[in-house]
Amino acid sequence: MVWKWLVFVVLTIPIIYVSWASLRNPRSHGFYRFFAWECILGLFLLNVDHWFESPFAPWQLVSWILLLLSIVPVVWGTLLLRKKGRPVEKRPEDPSLLAFEKTTQLVTTGIYRHIRHPLYSSLLLLAWGTFFKVPSWIGFILALAASLFLVATARADETECIQFFGQEYRDYMRKTKRFIPYIF
Repeated sequence: MVWKWLVFVVLTIPIIYVSWASLRNPRSHGFYRFFAWECILGLFLLNVDHWFESPFAPWQLVSWILLLLSIVPVVWGTLLLRKKGRPVEKRPEDPSLLAFEKTTQLVTTGIYRHIRHPLYSSLLLLAWGTFFKVPSWIGFILALAASLFLVATARADETECIQFFGQEYRDYMRKTKRFIPYIF
């Protein structure tokens, strides 16, 4: 158990480094994303000892499906942001944005045609996929907390996008769902 706490602290350091500017601005989407990342890290460490136990158990199959599915939105979404979003070195309104988030063009094609937050969808799938490795009450609470932090992240991100892209983003919001195509 001690090694897990040590790993948690060691891996939290780079998460803090990446999130430092966001942590000083509680209204930024990165502020909530930090806590989602921490919950997912906690989930992983909670279940890592049992990652490959009972590989054909129903909960393990659900876990692997969710974990594999989590790869699609993060890869597709990141590639589109870099290719079509025309990221720039600096966006003055929010210095806490990560490099690929500093887009100057609203991306509405590919996966973004159906959902506004594929990267957060990926984190949702990752959290619940990790939970299903070894379902437990503590794991459920961490997965639920990660989900709630990701909803808060998406809402804050939408506020930032409305400020930057204006009516174009509001129109885009009316045509798309937040995380799951045609559902939510």
